[in-house]
Amino acid sequence: MPVTLPQLRALITVVDSGSFTGAADRLGLSQSAVSHAVAGLEKDIGGRVLQREGAVTLTALGLRVVEHARSALASVSALESAVQQDELLAGTVRLGAVATVCQGLLPELMPLWAARLPHVEVQIYEGDDDELPEWLEAGVVDAAILVEPTPPPPGGKLVATDEFAAVVRRDHPLAGLDGIPLAELQVDGLIVSTGGCERHVKRMHDEEDLPFTYSHRVREMSTLFRMVEQGMGVAIVPSLGRGMLPDDLVMRPLAAPRPRRLVLSGPASRPWHPLAQALVDAA
Repeated sequence: MPVTLPQLRALITVVDSGSFTGAADRLGLSQSAVSHAVAGLEKDIGGRVLQREGAVTLTALGLRVVEHARSALASVSALESAVQQDELLAGTVRLGAVATVCQGLLPELMPLWAARLPHVEVQIYEGDDDELPEWLEAGVVDAAILVEPTPPPPGGKLVATDEFAAVVRRDHPLAGLDGIPLAELQVDGLIVSTGGCERHVKRMHDEEDLPFTYSHRVREMSTLFRMVEQGMGVAIVPSLGRGMLPDDLVMRPLAAPRPRRLVLSGPASRPWHPLAQALVDAA
């Protein structure tokens, strides 16, 4: 099966840009050249990877192929960087992180990396707790700050530890407590986020033999905060999200501290990109 890297690169770029025209612009090629590359890939593997009628979408075969294509291109990128690398570290590295890390930790890490790695550009990809390990292994990102990874990834570095905390309105009766018991939050009804915090909140309840129930289940933290503002419930979020709070909400510690470890790492299933290692070394 004579699949080539330009074919895989054309497929990934079409998927990421959403069209053959967008892919051609990104790759600096003609639209026909991109189309020809994808058609050649389909001929070589014996099936269609893209549905071209209307919006460009992946077929069932394409969904399987694109995962391996990303991984292959990421490995080639790491190889090229390793071969070309000399005393000067330079290039672009893609870093995955959850929203609270983007808001509360990266503003400290980015200037540090800029000072220690002046020729390295760090591109941020925001995802949730469950997406990041998948992105890392599939080659969507070169490195990621993982939340409570189990087991700890070989070569990873602990870059921060924060704690989960309760979020309530300023006029809430619990707002004046130094530590809020988990059971007290159930009275108002929990609002949980499917962006990764939900499984941690469930584990807290399991460890205290409390039933895990919630009133609302949302994805975006901004939606969660808005609903707490409107008196629709209370929430438990990582304390790194403090800077995202609206003025009429407060964050208070839980009575039983619940730490969260944040580990910077490269992938476990393939060699690290040299710049991913450079980020870890410089952190």
